[in-house]
Amino acid sequence: MVVGTAEIQIHIPQSRSLKDKRQVLRSLKERVRSRFNVSIAEVDHQDLWQRAALGVATVATDAVFAQQVLSEVLRMVEAEGRLAVLDVQVEMR
Repeated sequence: MVVGTAEIQIHIPQSRSLKDKRQVLRSLKERVRSRFNVSIAEVDHQDLWQRAALGVATVATDAVFAQQVLSEVLRMVEAEGRLAVLDVQVEMR
């Protein structure tokens, strides 16, 4: 069993309040969950309007599949026009 995790640091430039930020994140998290069957949550910067860190986790039988899933999740996040990805850290255990 392999557990793959990713921490994605993002910037939401058009967010003017925590409500704006949460709207963007809620929509993104729901789409990622439904498409990839992964766990995803905001893990840092909860009190900042334009910054967020998303934690993503998946469990697989091999590291190659876990890496593919996390790569697809990252592509979906990067394709979201309302935010910019600042940094990504991926880990396999």
